[in-house]
Formats: sequence, C-alpha cells, structure tokens
Amino acid sequence: MVHDRFHGRVKNAQRPCEWPGCEEAGEFRAPGAKASGFDGPGHYRWFCLEHIRAFNAGYDYFEGMSPEEIWAAQSPIHGWEQETRAFRPTAGVDSAPRWADFADPLDAISQRARRAKEAMRPMAWPDGRIASPEEKRALDTLGLGVDADRRELRMRYSDLLHRYHPDRNGGDRAHENKLQQVVEAYQMLRKLPGFA
Repeated sequence: MVHDRFHGRVKNAQRPCEWPGCEEAGEFRAPGAKASGFDGPGHYRWFCLEHIRAFNAGYDYFEGMSPEEIWAAQSPIHGWEQETRAFRPTAGVDSAPRWADFADPLDAISQRARRAKEAMRPMAWPDGRIASPEEKRALDTLGLGVDADRRELRMRYSDLLHRYHPDRNGGDRAHENKLQQVVEAYQMLRKLPGFA
C-alpha cells in the first residue's frame, strides 16, 4: 500500500488553488462559507500545499464564540448532553392517554397519533424562528397557532380558565390537571416576543 506523505491530499485535482493569484492545483480541502450540518457536508475551499499551511496557521475554530460557548465546546461531554429519543427513559413514547378524558377509546388513540404526526412537523413563528417543542406543546394546549397575537392568547386563556376552574364548574376537580397545563402554557407563551 502506498501512503501519501500529506494526509487529506486529493491527488490529480482538476480544481485550481483558490488563493488569490495562485496557479497551483487545489489538492487540500479547507472549511468554506457554509459549515457542515444536518442538511449536508457544507462548502469547502481548495488550496495548494503552501496555501493550506497558511490557511491552517490563521484558522480559529472558536472565532465569534463567547467564553461560555468556548468552554462548552471544549467540555469532554460536548454533544452528549441531550438524550436521544431512543435513550430517554420513555424511549420517545409519550405517556398513556387518560382514558377518562375520552368518551371513545379510539378518540384517545387517534389523538395520540395526530400529536405524533404534528410533532414531526417543524413549526415556525411569524418572524421565521422555529418553535421549540415546549412552545409547540404550549400552543397545542391552548389550541392556538403560531399566528396568534397577544389578544387571542389572553382570550383563549381566559376561556379555558373559566372552563376548567373548579369554582366555575360546581367544584368539579376532575379537570385540575388540564387547568395546570393551561396555566403553565400561558405563563410560557406570554413571555415570548410575539405575545409580550
């Protein structure tokens, strides 16, 4: 087996070195404008040996990061903080439906399937920011969409509060859980930029 002295060299490259004014072949890859991510490998620049050495000498991986971000990136467990779906204690399966909340068991099953399908679809706020799973869950709890405004949020909260509060429905405490979810969802959403 023949080993190349320079790791990462792409021999017989048909692309030129991207260093301004260089006529050599671009045989070494360097990070480009778009970094690698979930949607693909990103863009690369290609340089000759002399210019890849110059590029590497001035490259700073931590450029633009705050001290906290640098510390987190240097942590031995960086990237392992979050549990993947398969390794969560629930293995990615939500809790069993509360059968008492449904007249028909098939309604409970179909609601669970609908939630799973909706959870897979990304939801974006009007400003283009993707809604977090917690924000999405809060919107679902209140029955609102991402296009709702502060007035709609307050009206919906008031309506659900009256519907589930024991003082409003003859002291029936069967909906206490739902009431708690509604209050928590409202408290989270009211602090968001679109509702503040």
